[in-house]
Amino acid sequence: MAERKHVAVLMGGWSSERSVSLKSGEGCAAALERCGYRVTRIDVQRDIAAVLADLRPDVAFNALHGPFGEDGCIQGVLEILGIPYTHSGVAASALAMDKQKAKAVMKAVGIPVAEHRVVHRLEAARAHAMSPPYVAKPVREGSSYGVLIVKDNAPHPPQELYRDDWPYGDTVMIERYVPGRELTCAVMGDVALGVTEVMPLGHGFYDFDAKYAPGGSQHILPAEISPFVYQEVQKLSLRAHQALGCKGVSRADFRFDEQPGGGGELICLEVNTQPGMTETSLVPEIAAHAGHSYEELTSWLVEDASCGR
Repeated sequence: MAERKHVAVLMGGWSSERSVSLKSGEGCAAALERCGYRVTRIDVQRDIAAVLADLRPDVAFNALHGPFGEDGCIQGVLEILGIPYTHSGVAASALAMDKQKAKAVMKAVGIPVAEHRVVHRLEAARAHAMSPPYVAKPVREGSSYGVLIVKDNAPHPPQELYRDDWPYGDTVMIERYVPGRELTCAVMGDVALGVTEVMPLGHGFYDFDAKYAPGGSQHILPAEISPFVYQEVQKLSLRAHQALGCKGVSRADFRFDEQPGGGGELICLEVNTQPGMTETSLVPEIAAHAGHSYEELTSWLVEDASCGR
């Protein structure tokens, strides 16, 4: 490139997903340097607006995960500063991060979602908010933080919700547990890429350790499902990406129940606007399967960056 574009990679922050963000950010920063960009790594603190105003990069590569980085807050700061940035904008980020509102939008455009209700965590701890089995999860968290599985024979709700030091907010979503296979699909721009089946190894579900610990899960790409289901996951992922107003790259997660009596139920769990971006994360794997190297993926995100997203 004639004049090297200066990219500030935003990583770290102070959400519960800080450690994951640091890994995503470092991987992306190294890949962008290999592509010839001038890169500044920023471990985001609460003075980030002043830091960016002083640095004035050409692009901010958002590698933050969780609250503040994924919910429209940092996107708003970047809009005010007029710095083009990657991934989704203010509105789509805030909408996708709020599981209740995102499900309402997805349901309105014909994307199947599980029955759910939102209650105060103490109410969810006192009595079953719906008949088990169900899942209790924070309304605005990622990486499976705070997710609790309540089995069909559970005598009482999860008592962890009573904790004085519960760090995930006072509002929880109670969602019908959907058995079956875990599927995920990446969208890049306006193209749905491949579908991966995620198989947790030694874990009851795809929790934080299954996602990030070495050997915690097996990724099967392409997923070994019927062509019809494969294409349906792609179609619904793109529809969700567009309905929520996502930009850049997103990843939609599904459960597929093909057990006897399951009726082939396919349910969309959520859309991630800031999916993990380490070299072994799901989205880079899916992009590589579609012919886009890790360097090409990160470079594409930088060239796609803008304000007013």
